[in-house]
Amino acid sequence: MKMKALIVDDERLARNELKRLLEDYKQIEIIGEASNGPEAIEFIDSKKPDLVFLDIQMPGMTGFEVLEQVSVVSNVIFVTAYDEYAIKAFEVNALDYVLKPVDPDRLKKAIESLPKESTVENDSPLTRNNQIFIKDGEKCFFVKLEHVRMFESEGNYVRLYFENSKPMVLKSLNNLEKRLDDKEFFRVSRKYILNLEWIEKVENWFNGGLRATLKTGEKIEISRRQASRFKEMMAL
Repeated sequence: MKMKALIVDDERLARNELKRLLEDYKQIEIIGEASNGPEAIEFIDSKKPDLVFLDIQMPGMTGFEVLEQVSVVSNVIFVTAYDEYAIKAFEVNALDYVLKPVDPDRLKKAIESLPKESTVENDSPLTRNNQIFIKDGEKCFFVKLEHVRMFESEGNYVRLYFENSKPMVLKSLNNLEKRLDDKEFFRVSRKYILNLEWIEKVENWFNGGLRATLKTGEKIEISRRQASRFKEMMAL
């Protein structure tokens, strides 16, 4: 199955050169181009490409700012002339980073690092296979949802817990709940959504509620209202 790709670069000649180099890779199908950030955001949100070749330094909006605003993050290979961004690109765990002018051998190495299967599906709930982009101050992350053990509501923000990081994103827990696959992520209370794979044990708690212990040792209460739904879903 071909991987559908988008090329984002404000220079037409750079887009044409990359398209020419990609002709050798039959597993990649170029389904669109964007010359600026807003075009890229609209295309990514509507077409859900599997792969984005993304320039970083563009007029008006950087590649990082594009990633902040898309709803689902594709696999990303940064293609840019600005090597000063290399360290920052790797901080966000981008799939790879290729400098302009693009060296064919370096491009080949980047493409060989692509996953065998795409994980972006049109209008499907976000599952543990999807990844999201998070910018927290100067730090940027690509996070696969399987590594996020829980989401915590903090006003108009949601705090994500993965590894030793706890960044916040400007999004309500209600809106996030609508996007997540309810077979993999469960709203245990007004304050928390848990990744079911991270729950190690569940015990009875006060007032007919439950308490979940995560693999990390963190203990989260499941409200009485949600406890019955949880038991039914987990056949407890």
